[in-house]
Order: sequence, then structure tokens, then C-alpha cells
Amino acid sequence: MSKPVIFTISAAWDDEALVWTGHCDDIPAAADAPTLDELLGKISAMALDLLPDNHPEVDPASLFLQITALREAEPAVA
Repeated sequence: MSKPVIFTISAAWDDEALVWTGHCDDIPAAADAPTLDELLGKISAMALDLLPDNHPEVDPASLFLQITALREAEPAVA
């Protein structure tokens, strides 16, 4: 296996749409989904499709995606 290549997905919760929206500028790709796992799945598929055109030097087997997620803190339920 080649040296790992890590791309970061920036994700934020959309309270109105009730979905996570995320993008990765390195690929480039953007998607939304109700869960972070589903968002990762969507962007992962896009990344593997777009990788040859945007980063032909990167071996798909060495691609890793990291999610940075932002959501407003919620108070604990008593």
C-alpha cells in the first residue's frame, strides 16, 4: 500500500433541512445526508470517481477521508 493520503471533509449540521452538509475542496465534492455516516458514504463514492481526474498521482487504495463536523452544542436533558 502507498503512503496514506488524507482529504478532509468539512461538515456542518443544517437545522432547517435536518441534514449534514459537507464538502471537500481537494476532490472537489459536496453532498448532504441525514447522518455523518451517509455523508461519508456519498463523498467517498464521489472521491473515488473524481480522484483520477483531480489527483492522478494518488492510488485509490491509499485514500483516507477525515470528517471535521460542526454542530451547535445542545444542553443536557434533565
